[in-house]
Amino acid sequence: MDANDGFRELHRQECLSLLATVPVGRIVYTRQALPAVLPVNFSLDRDGAVLVRTSAASELVGAIDGALVAFEADEVDAAAHSGWSVVVMGTATVVTDPAEHTRLLLTGPRSWAPSPREVFVRIDPELVTGRELVGGRSLYGARFPS
Repeated sequence: MDANDGFRELHRQECLSLLATVPVGRIVYTRQALPAVLPVNFSLDRDGAVLVRTSAASELVGAIDGALVAFEADEVDAAAHSGWSVVVMGTATVVTDPAEHTRLLLTGPRSWAPSPREVFVRIDPELVTGRELVGGRSLYGARFPS
């Protein structure tokens, strides 16, 4: 990130705090050797891992289990020219431990498209980055054109 691009770099804890405020993000993964992006609802686990609840039979599960993925979420106010974006990169794994699965049934995300057999996918936050633009101002205080 260029220090002069008008954005403020966010620290890891700021990133995780912001992620906890939005319900939808995007998983970036590889499908048939090409990049794929899928919007999903999610929540954060107590250690900052991204949790997604989805159908055990979904194509997504087969494509990302054990793979390095990126997860991105953001919030933008177009009128105020402000917003933030956070990216989490890490390995995605299907939760297979029965006790952990039971805990996540109580504390994890609820699927927006429920299915008879669901699994939880966990993305461990190996690298967390983010940036913020406040009020459409650059680091120099200059207002961006409308």
